[in-house]
Amino acid sequence: MRVHVVDPPAYTPPYDHALCGALGYAGAQVTLVTSRFAYGPVPPAEGYERRELFYRAALGAPGSRLRTVCRLAEHVPDMLRYRHLAREADIVHFQWLSVQHLDGHLLPPRRRGSGGLAGGHAGGAPGGDTRPLVLTAHDILPREPRPGQLAAQRRLYERFDAIVVHSEHGRARLTRELGVESERVHVIPHGAFAHLAAAAPQPPPFETDKPVVLCFGLMRPYKGIDLLLQAWHEIDEAELWIAGMPKFDISHLRRAAPANVRFVPRFIGDTELPAYFQRADLVVLPYREIDQSGVLLTALAFGKPMLLSDVGGFPEVAATGAARTFPAGDVPALSAALGELLSDPAALAAMAERARAAAAGPYSWDEIGRRTLRLYDSLITLSPEKSIPSRP
Repeated sequence: MRVHVVDPPAYTPPYDHALCGALGYAGAQVTLVTSRFAYGPVPPAEGYERRELFYRAALGAPGSRLRTVCRLAEHVPDMLRYRHLAREADIVHFQWLSVQHLDGHLLPPRRRGSGGLAGGHAGGAPGGDTRPLVLTAHDILPREPRPGQLAAQRRLYERFDAIVVHSEHGRARLTRELGVESERVHVIPHGAFAHLAAAAPQPPPFETDKPVVLCFGLMRPYKGIDLLLQAWHEIDEAELWIAGMPKFDISHLRRAAPANVRFVPRFIGDTELPAYFQRADLVVLPYREIDQSGVLLTALAFGKPMLLSDVGGFPEVAATGAARTFPAGDVPALSAALGELLSDPAALAAMAERARAAAAGPYSWDEIGRRTLRLYDSLITLSPEKSIPSRP
C-alpha cells in the first residue's frame, strides 16, 4: 500500500516521523510530504521517504512576517503541485492544513467527495485519479472561533473520508458539537515518543539536589502557566522548570515567579529534550483546554509520572495510572496535588511504572501503526472500483 502522510507546514515533525516509521514497519510504502522544519534538525527518515515539497523558497526567520508572506505566496502553487503528486498514492493522510479556508478547495480529489476543486464523484474519477483522504484532527475545533468559523470547519471535515482523533473526548466533540457522522470519526491514540526516550543519559541542564517538576513545550496562554506559578508559591522543597518557546509575552510571568522557578524561553530540539525529561521527577500540564498533547506522550515515553488538568483526553491517559488529574483552573487543587505528590516518592514510583507500561502497550507506535493501516484498509475496501488489494 502506497501511503502519503502530508504535513505542509511541518508543525509536528516528531509525530510525523513516528507515524511514518510505524506505518513503514507495518508494511506500507510511506512518503512524508512536508516542508523544511525551520527550527532545527528533524529525525532521519527511517523506513519511509521524506519529500520537502512545500515552501522551498520561503525567506526570513521562523515566525517572521517575511517568512509568513513568502509561505502564503507559495501555498496555492505548492498545493496544486501536490494534487498531481498525490496520484502516486493509494491513500493520502493529511496531518495539518496551513490555510484551511483555502485548502478545502485545493485537496486532491477524494474517492467519495463532491464539490469544488477537491471534489470527485461517487465511484471515483475516470482513470483511477482519486483515492481516500484522511485527516488527523490534532486541533479538534478553534479555541476562540470567529463568526462562521465552526461552519467552515464542518465543511472542511466533509472533504475527508475519515477523520482521526486522539481521544474519545475528541470524537465526542466532533460528532456532538459539529455533527460529523460518527462512522467517519476514528479514535487512534497519539503514540509515546519512544525514539526520544531511547537517547543516552545526558547531563541535566541545571544542577540541583531538589526534586524537579517540569512544564515543557511551546508556551501559550491556554496552557495555564500562570495558574501553575500561582500554585507554585506554596512549594518550597522542589524546583520548577518551565522550558519551551514562548508564543506570547511572558515577561509578567517571569517577574512574578518565585525564586525556585527556572525559565528556558526558547525552542528545545530533540537533541536537548532528553536532558530535561531524564532529570524530571514529575511532569505537570495545567492546561485550560486541549484534546491531546505531544508533551504528555513524551513524558509517557520517558516513564515520568504526570499531574494533569482534567481536560480533553488527559483523563483517558490518567486512567492507566500514569498520571493524576486536578480540576482545570483550580489553583488550590493544583497546589495541593503538587505538594502531595512531591512528598510521596512511592506514589511517584508507581505512576512511573504505569507510564512505562502504557508507553509499551496501547500508546506504542507499533500498535498505532497497525490500527492506522487497518483504517486505511477499510477505506480502500469501501471502494471496490479501486483495484488496490488490501494488506494480507
